[in-house]
Amino acid sequence: MMKNKPHILLFNPDQMRADVMGHLGSGSTVTPFIDSLVETEAVSFANTCCQAPVCTPSRCSFATGLYPHVNGHRSLHHMLHAEHGEKNMFQVLRGSGYFVWWGGKNDLVTADDGPEAYSDIHFKADAAFFERHQSTPQSDTHRGDQSWRGEPGSDSYYSFLKGELKKGESDSYYLDNDWQNVLGAIDFIETAPKDKPLCIYLPILFPHPPYGVESEFYALAKNAPLPPRRQATPEQLARKPEMLREIRKAQGLEGWTEDRWDELRRTYYGMIARVDRQFAMLMEALKRAGIYDDTAVFMFSDHGDYTGDYEVVEKSQTTFEDPIVRVPLVVKPPRDLPATPGVRDGVMAELIDMTATVFEMAGADPGYDHFGQSLAPVLADPAAQHRDFAYCEGGRRPDEMQASERESLSQFGPNPADGLYFPRINIQVHNARAHARAAMIRSPGYKYIRRMTGEDEFYDLTADPMECDNRINDPALAGEIGRHKEQLLSWYLETSDIVPRATDSRWPQADRTQNKAEPASAVES
Repeated sequence: MMKNKPHILLFNPDQMRADVMGHLGSGSTVTPFIDSLVETEAVSFANTCCQAPVCTPSRCSFATGLYPHVNGHRSLHHMLHAEHGEKNMFQVLRGSGYFVWWGGKNDLVTADDGPEAYSDIHFKADAAFFERHQSTPQSDTHRGDQSWRGEPGSDSYYSFLKGELKKGESDSYYLDNDWQNVLGAIDFIETAPKDKPLCIYLPILFPHPPYGVESEFYALAKNAPLPPRRQATPEQLARKPEMLREIRKAQGLEGWTEDRWDELRRTYYGMIARVDRQFAMLMEALKRAGIYDDTAVFMFSDHGDYTGDYEVVEKSQTTFEDPIVRVPLVVKPPRDLPATPGVRDGVMAELIDMTATVFEMAGADPGYDHFGQSLAPVLADPAAQHRDFAYCEGGRRPDEMQASERESLSQFGPNPADGLYFPRINIQVHNARAHARAAMIRSPGYKYIRRMTGEDEFYDLTADPMECDNRINDPALAGEIGRHKEQLLSWYLETSDIVPRATDSRWPQADRTQNKAEPASAVES
């Protein structure tokens, strides 16, 4: 616990993969602010894994410090339930004296509760906001006109590629939901109450596809270096998970040229450039308000994005390649917390460690046991020990239709195949074998994936950083395979549930009074 409660800013881009950041050696030029911050003030955890590769399960995990399997959060349609005793980080912080501002995406608590139940302000832009910013609202890239999509059946219908977004002639910003929430957060920072520590939670949508970005940021990424795209041979694909192969076939992008993939990837990089700019604007607002030094800042994503790797876009619940499970985690601690800026690449980290760090900094006891480990020691000392392994999980049992997300098919309208996400959701609903439960364990050098159905996977990440060669049956790696299997079993044993701290009475009140002097040995029996 710190001497004083710091302000906390949680900047949470959606679907941002870690390797787009230049300071991790990608050669990227689209994150100049984040790269500079890590060089001078912040710590970047290079090997951070999300605990689920899709939105809601990941958010339920990092908002509680619990793994998705603990309370059954393995689908987009199973949110946190306060009525079942499930708390979240924002509820805990409010109970510890924080003023909580929430602007942006939910995908965490039920729609009936909504963020309003867990925040002092749930921001929504109103007429006064648009007048103040001399602009008009724009729809985000999910909504509105979809003429940018190819014809049904074409090789661009499920590509998510929208491309360059033209800014309105009279608008000072392209004020989609993300810009509204970022500017709303800046407005709040400049007028926030002074009598309480602040928690600002900003879960924006970018760089979640569709891949589309304004001309200004599109231009920044036009000539940005692109790392090699992950490509597997037919023989290698045959030993990749069935879900990946099925999505690849259903999206129909296998015949794309590298020029087309470069266009999609550069558009995604342009979206990252916009995220970097927005993050810089938030930091400047903290400085103008005089609270920058007293604020703990966490920049992280819920999961990543394939962005053309293996000829696939978007993500999947039951595949665990680094593009979708390795995420940014950048921490700028408050001034009075010791820190040595730079990259931490010798340890594994998990998003639930962010949660544990927030609780520690805030001096907040959530009232239940969780599995996050504070990052504070590693912030101060680059040589400090942390985790040796990180974990991710997803999928369902064959009879677990409530975890198939079948509800999503009805959201696509009278013809479900019109939906952008139809290829993945359709497979989840109708192919229980491909959507079967799976769990990943990753160390700095290796990755093992256990599957209910199909072949398990094991990758030597040093020899094969693209994760194309499944070496699960390689006798040369038998020792490492056995070590990772054993550790995965230990993880499930240690984290299979949590026992409430409050115990229940075993006897009626009268019996408890009558037997209050009973020896401890008899009571325990």
